[in-house]
Amino acid sequence: MSKKNEKVQHKTSVGGQALIEGILMQGPKGAAMAVRVPDGSIDLEYKEVKHIRDKVKILGVPVIRGFVNFIETMIFGYKCLMESAEKSGLADMDAEEENMSKLDRWISDHWGKKAMNIITGIASVLGVALAFFLFFWLPTVIVNLISAHSGANIANYRALIEGLMRLVIFIAYMAAVSQMNDIKRTFMYHGAEHKTIFCYEHGEELTVENVRKQSRFHPRCGTSFMFVMIILSVLLSSLVSVIFPHLRDVTALWLVVKICLLPLVMGLGYEFIKYAGRHDNLLVKILSAPGLWMQRLTTKEPDDSMIEVGISAFKAVITDNPEDDAL
Repeated sequence: MSKKNEKVQHKTSVGGQALIEGILMQGPKGAAMAVRVPDGSIDLEYKEVKHIRDKVKILGVPVIRGFVNFIETMIFGYKCLMESAEKSGLADMDAEEENMSKLDRWISDHWGKKAMNIITGIASVLGVALAFFLFFWLPTVIVNLISAHSGANIANYRALIEGLMRLVIFIAYMAAVSQMNDIKRTFMYHGAEHKTIFCYEHGEELTVENVRKQSRFHPRCGTSFMFVMIILSVLLSSLVSVIFPHLRDVTALWLVVKICLLPLVMGLGYEFIKYAGRHDNLLVKILSAPGLWMQRLTTKEPDDSMIEVGISAFKAVITDNPEDDAL
């Protein structure tokens, strides 16, 4: 291949998130949200992103920045997700007006958007409660029951067993929700996001044809991040369990310990994901393998209209100089 036609591959800091009928991309030029609206066109909106680490420098140091970035991304991503639902027409209450009950109509007339904000807040609290129940409380209680009824001394393996349970619960949960039609479409947009980023990283022109042939499995995906977090939580909680064995014997105290370890786990996981985005060595391949496999559930092959949305969002956040977009 001549140098003129040679494709220059490069890594990028651009990351994305699948939305309702859309994709959010964040890069050197900020963030952009592209949503396929009911008339078939693509609504592209630039989003202002403010990072607290820009004001408080210590929050930008390695490990600490991972936890801070995770919280900021969750809040910002959730807001964009709700906004995309409105733009795509999913949250259009007028379309459901004829089917509304008297209570629904009264709430809509008297509270309007306030009611939606309240419902959204309640849903968020319930989501956090469900996550705590599934990934913290349930594994701990099950291990306690196994230990009490089997008579076996499994205290030294508590962290490992709980970690394996969290892994099984996570896989089962994702497998279940992936069967829902709306979630399937969101996972298709997730695939379009990954393919678009890969196309750029492989130095190819951002066209539907070029994006379509890319892999939908990317090492910097949030799914990989979740797997890395589970692995790190097992290692760190096992270390704490060995150093302070009495902590694991009190259920409430052990739950507090696991929650307190979360910021460190998130911080280390974030640093690994950034490292994985820049390297392709054996360690990265081994630790990324479970997450890449899991993406078979959390990403689906997109159609061309979804790829167009991904390209639109991606082009909006990159610069003319690829070096400015690097990790």
